[in-house]
Amino acid sequence: MSVTDSMAVPSDDPPVLEAPKRSRRGKYNAKEVGLAFLFLLPSLAVFVAFFYLPFSRLLSWGTYESVRGGASYNEVGLRQYKDVLSGSEFRQGLWHSLQFVLYTVPAGLILGTLLAVAAHRRLKGIKVYQAIFSSTLASSVAVSSVIFFFLFNPAVGYFRVNWAAESSMAMFAAALPAIWQNLGLAFVIVLAGLQAVPDEVMEAAKLDGYGPWRRLTRITLPLISPVLMFLLVILVIYGFQAFAQIDIITKGGPAGASETLVFKIFKQSQDYGKGAVLSVGLFFVTLVVTFFQFAILDRRVHYGDE
Repeated sequence: MSVTDSMAVPSDDPPVLEAPKRSRRGKYNAKEVGLAFLFLLPSLAVFVAFFYLPFSRLLSWGTYESVRGGASYNEVGLRQYKDVLSGSEFRQGLWHSLQFVLYTVPAGLILGTLLAVAAHRRLKGIKVYQAIFSSTLASSVAVSSVIFFFLFNPAVGYFRVNWAAESSMAMFAAALPAIWQNLGLAFVIVLAGLQAVPDEVMEAAKLDGYGPWRRLTRITLPLISPVLMFLLVILVIYGFQAFAQIDIITKGGPAGASETLVFKIFKQSQDYGKGAVLSVGLFFVTLVVTFFQFAILDRRVHYGDE
């Protein structure tokens, strides 16, 4: 062995330190677990107090049947769940709720996205237009419903139509203020997503010869797809929970043609047991729809780290 071979040659690179490997068992010690539960305790307490306990009471109320208009209640077990959830009233309310969702969600999502794309520009005074497009969020559901109630009033409205009295148009009349509000919500959320898209990506697409439509469909929408999925889930949940629009504009009429599930729950003021069953049914319908949205749409969502 020569001298040069036996001597260690100094290197300019810093030594690589290997991170200690943790075994799968005993990954966290008792102190870390206890600290994590301590931080989660306030949130768990809120969930237990305002969701789990009321929901357990709601499940229990569903087993009691009203007698003599709510004068007393008899425990009937799960029979009331079977009768109500398989009855025509629940199916009609579910169908009307689905109609409301189909009217409001696609229109609000598409129009809000197009407005956000149009307003996502570096132009003088563009902030004014952005404030105008997002201003629908400043009004409550009740205020927007009253505005549209008078706009389309057959006696004193600007558009003198009697949609609320027509079975085929009553749900559309109730959906108009929700579309108006969803437009502002979609605009704000999509605009925030567009501002996170790197300018270099759009400039490279222009150099490659992509026109405005191809940039929108091939570049912009895939990059903001997580935002769109979140927005779609939120709008669907809001649609199934709609009540004020129905109560102010159509009162559930004509002949129950616009009674959503929430409105039918409201009508059970003298039958808490039946109202509880309808509420539980609405909860599980919303839960299942939301689960399938995540299960199906998540496969089509583009995440930046993929």
